[in-house]
Amino acid sequence: MAEEQRLDATGQQQTRRQLVRAVIASAVGTSIEWYDFFLYGFAASTIFAELFFPKSDPTTGLLLSLGTYFGGFAARPIGAAIFGHYGDRIGRKATLIITLLSMGIATALVGLVPTYEQIGIWGGILLTVLRLLQGISVGGEWGGSVLLATEWGQSRGGRRGFLGSWPQFGVPVGLVLGYLALEVFQPLDPYWGWRIPFLLSIVMAGVGLYIRLGILETPVFTKVLQENRVERVPVREVIVRNWREIVLSALLRTGQQAPFYIFTVFILTYATKTLGFQAGDIYPYVIAAGIVSLFTVPFWGYVSDIVGRRKLYIIGAAAMVVWSFVYWPLLDTRVPSLVLLAIVLAAPIHDIQYGPQATFIAESFTGRLRYSGASLGYQLASVTAGGPAPLIAVWLYATYQSSFAIAVYMAICALISVVAAFALKDRSKQDYAVEYDDVQTEPRTETSP
Repeated sequence: MAEEQRLDATGQQQTRRQLVRAVIASAVGTSIEWYDFFLYGFAASTIFAELFFPKSDPTTGLLLSLGTYFGGFAARPIGAAIFGHYGDRIGRKATLIITLLSMGIATALVGLVPTYEQIGIWGGILLTVLRLLQGISVGGEWGGSVLLATEWGQSRGGRRGFLGSWPQFGVPVGLVLGYLALEVFQPLDPYWGWRIPFLLSIVMAGVGLYIRLGILETPVFTKVLQENRVERVPVREVIVRNWREIVLSALLRTGQQAPFYIFTVFILTYATKTLGFQAGDIYPYVIAAGIVSLFTVPFWGYVSDIVGRRKLYIIGAAAMVVWSFVYWPLLDTRVPSLVLLAIVLAAPIHDIQYGPQATFIAESFTGRLRYSGASLGYQLASVTAGGPAPLIAVWLYATYQSSFAIAVYMAICALISVVAAFALKDRSKQDYAVEYDDVQTEPRTETSP
């Protein structure tokens, strides 16, 4: 008996150790991935139009530059399908190693692309291709990171919302690092300054790879393997079985993702071109917002374990509807303190949705289809919400010459999230390690003659 207790205690210690490692690996890996992804977005908003599309008028050049940025979003569902397939077939760990390497290489190569003056339009074409590779990598990264963290936690109860918030934590980390890198290195040299942050990506990817190699496969996927329940074509299977959850997951993100890329990417263009600020003035404001999110993302993930994922998400989406009509008037005052207030307060309001979002979506899919389903639902919103948002904001302001039109657009997106959250089942209390269709068949089995 004593020996059994000792072995059980040892097993629990090993599980806790792996859980900590998995959470760290998820947070570090997603931080690196999002550093790479955001770095491109910031450069596209500020310098790529002049470097790669100089023959266009300013608005057209900006739209072309943001168009290459949108390409990364368009590729994310492709990455979700590719890596979701392998994540549900060969495992979470192996797939995440591939996504991290592909992102690091693609980003480093962006730092070597010649400008328009050197090779003409081919520079813009190369940027677009590398951006597509970035998008494919991110499309596979998110789902695996969320599952790596949450599937090492307790399968029932526990702090699954809190654990799932740590891959989300990588977003503000990547945001802060990306802004800081451009602010520090861009002024150093007109040619190499902006390239150095991209080249550093390969070093950061090496660090992330080292951490991920020390993680074991998750208990949930190990159980799927042991029970011989690996689907032959998981992406096709999840689309057939869970198309509703995939669509609702994408709609759920609309009111979070569209405002987020307006808060972090379009704000650079709006503040410099419309409000008359210098980019160097706005960088610290966005960095401050990112630092706030380092605390509010895990906080709201923790709160979702107490009040439930769906309830908290609806509150967050409703708050975004209201904030949409407060944010722009604060910016339009052109008063630095109020502009800072608007940019920083946007972070905790956005994070009410973002903190619990990863776990809310991942819980919507059963274990053997979870990587494919969660990735597809999450990344489809990149095409409908996140990617177009800066482009739509540019077009709305150019058309109506008023930020109110952008506020209306953001509020509509948030209302879509409210409806989607109402429609998506809250599985906060459901056993994460048991296949959902098995649970559904149990009552019928008990009552059958």
